[in-house]
Amino acid sequence: MPTSLRYRGAPPPAPVLLRALAALYSAAAAHRGLDVRVLLGHGHRLAEPPRVLLADGGGGDEDPVSFGLRQLAAAAYGCPPGLPTLLLGGPDGPRVAPEGTEGELPAYPDVVVGGTFDRLHGAHRLLLSACCLLARRRLLVGVADGELLRHKVLKELIEPYELRAAKLREFLADVQPRVLYDIVPLGDPYGPAVTDPELRCIVVSEETRKGGEAVNKKRLENGLAALELFEIQLIKDPEHGRNEEEKISSSSLRQRLLGTLLRPPREAPTLPPRPYVIGLTGGTGSGKTSIARLLGQLGAFLIDADKLGHAVYLPGGPAYERVLAAFGTEILSEDGTINRKVLGAKVFGNQERLKSLTDIVWPEIARLVRKEIGEADAQGKAVCVLDAAVLLEAGWQEMVHEVWTAVIPEEEAVKRIMDRDGLSQEAARSRLWSQMSDSQRVEQSQVVLCTLWEPEVTRKQVEKAWELLQQRLSHAPAAGSPSR
Repeated sequence: MPTSLRYRGAPPPAPVLLRALAALYSAAAAHRGLDVRVLLGHGHRLAEPPRVLLADGGGGDEDPVSFGLRQLAAAAYGCPPGLPTLLLGGPDGPRVAPEGTEGELPAYPDVVVGGTFDRLHGAHRLLLSACCLLARRRLLVGVADGELLRHKVLKELIEPYELRAAKLREFLADVQPRVLYDIVPLGDPYGPAVTDPELRCIVVSEETRKGGEAVNKKRLENGLAALELFEIQLIKDPEHGRNEEEKISSSSLRQRLLGTLLRPPREAPTLPPRPYVIGLTGGTGSGKTSIARLLGQLGAFLIDADKLGHAVYLPGGPAYERVLAAFGTEILSEDGTINRKVLGAKVFGNQERLKSLTDIVWPEIARLVRKEIGEADAQGKAVCVLDAAVLLEAGWQEMVHEVWTAVIPEEEAVKRIMDRDGLSQEAARSRLWSQMSDSQRVEQSQVVLCTLWEPEVTRKQVEKAWELLQQRLSHAPAAGSPSR
């Protein structure tokens, strides 16, 4: 370390520092995608090496602020000495003044905090930074997983635990490397917070304070001392939209993903570039048919796989004789048509019979789908939407360029099925459980949509997805924009 740069023991942090962090992370929230990290410690390599230094100063390479910043960056973070410095030209950011004689923030050897920590955002960063200021030895971070995620908004879009934990560890190691970080999955609301005797403080927000109080109740029942509750104020989201929370939240960030491209379109060298085929799928009650209707209004050529399925069962249809041979004449109605309700009762719950049926029917439906795609091409349509509940189960994703999935919370799906089909709650839930889960569909999807909210919200989602699709197609090789 250069002799001109000396580090001494820093004074204990004051509450004004926490308010400054809140102001900074709140201001950064207006710039979506900006990753701001206020470093509370030094002496280590950062996850991403700095490429430019920002400084308030009067200008010139020898400005004392920028000069000192370059020295600090080189000594503490291993930055090259010639790193360019951008002078911001004056303090116009958030101002935070001390409020009288405040004293110091409390300090605890071991601190605990819990949360979902999905898509790490400014409110998470403030919460975790407060933990780093309070903890002198160890920070225990419980990350919600499993059953705790069941009732989260758009839970299918929550990042895997391993990814959330890795992002947490990277952020914490950058912000304060001297603290020991213990990151564990939470399968219940309490986790190790109610059994760890070393813990002294739990950091909560306004909305999780009751959870902290519940932890203390459990600790007392377990013969352990109650934890100090340190509460952080929530950060308001300056750009929250309709149906989004006023505070910065992961659920709002997940809602903003609806209609966007979550992963690159599948490589399909054997598919012609036009028409560009979207496979639209979703569980019973997901609202995918209403989404298909909106896409049709925007100019897409619609293919209804269920209608094609009816066609293959008709007398003289491609599957009629083979289905009769496999399941007997008792499935026939008086007019000689196949009674699909009777047939469904024969195969429901019997995987062997169900496979026999789908082995007959699905390939025939696929042939009709290909004919329809050819018809779309003949009409000069640029985009074709295949509305198919069993798109993934049948392997029809091989016929499409992108998979779009409609998701809906299970309770809402059950309610819709009961209202539409007159089924009992048990029967509706059984129907859902017999299908592929939304999470399984999302894992194979490029775009996700949700009809949970008002029809106008769904319409805007679909328009957003369509516009982004047009942008993709306009940049694709030998591709034109889809017709409106």
